[in-house]
Amino acid sequence: MEIPQKTLGRTGLKVTQLGYGAMEVRGQRIWGGRPCTDEQAKSILEAVVDSGINFIDTANDYGTSELFIGRYLSRRRKEFYLATKCGCHMQYAGKHDETPHIWTRENIFRNIADSLLKMQTDYVDILQLHNPDVETCERFGLVKLLQELKSAGAIRFMGCSSTSPYLKTYINWGVFDVFQIPYSALERRHENLITEAAQAGAGVIIRGGVARGEPGEGLGNKDRWAIFEKAKLDDLREPGESRTAFLLRFTLSHPHCHTTIVGTLIPGHLEDNLKIASQGPLAPDVYEEAKRRLDAAGERAEG
Repeated sequence: MEIPQKTLGRTGLKVTQLGYGAMEVRGQRIWGGRPCTDEQAKSILEAVVDSGINFIDTANDYGTSELFIGRYLSRRRKEFYLATKCGCHMQYAGKHDETPHIWTRENIFRNIADSLLKMQTDYVDILQLHNPDVETCERFGLVKLLQELKSAGAIRFMGCSSTSPYLKTYINWGVFDVFQIPYSALERRHENLITEAAQAGAGVIIRGGVARGEPGEGLGNKDRWAIFEKAKLDDLREPGESRTAFLLRFTLSHPHCHTTIVGTLIPGHLEDNLKIASQGPLAPDVYEEAKRRLDAAGERAEG
């Protein structure tokens, strides 16, 4: 199967539109989560790269994720682009939590040093600030810190994982090469900001593009997935197409979705995602009709 590729904005990186979110190999968390064995991590990570996916996203506070990437993929480092995040704080040995974040220079530099050591690499392609607000970004001089790391060769490009209301300000600054933004048919508020980011020259990584999968099949929230039925999107599905497949194709239909990161521990689910992505976006008329129905159901883009 051939996975469509796009250029990740001004980075010039040619990335597969289907990327891999390595949060799924983070293991047990303080507040819950599924365990991940060495065998599971090895199997899924090797399957990802074997499939041709060339973009992997992780974070310093995703438990065992970076460690597993280094253990099983470091020898194949030239086959994929690697993005991680900083501002993270590991609270307990052996377990972790995604909060709180600490934005001091000392912690940012500890994050990247730790990430490089775990992933057995000399650099990451993209280092992303992990969801700071604008006031925090300015107060701690976070852009300057990323620029230092870029000058030192530890990172190639500067990114920011962000949401409204901060995202528009960050786009206007014009300093970030890449943004990671949540988006799907069930979470459309950033739809227009994704376009603004791309038009400003930034690369766009979409997260949440399948809303964690349909409840019962995946781990999605029932209340959020209720929008699917309310908007009568079932009428737009092709014969045999699952709701999750329709959702992924909807996400891929956004003209400025350069890559969308989808995570799984199960090779069979990865294979399903590859088949869906290889089909490409929805037909233009179906995409527009889906947005019209979502508007009517109250799930609208901001702005």
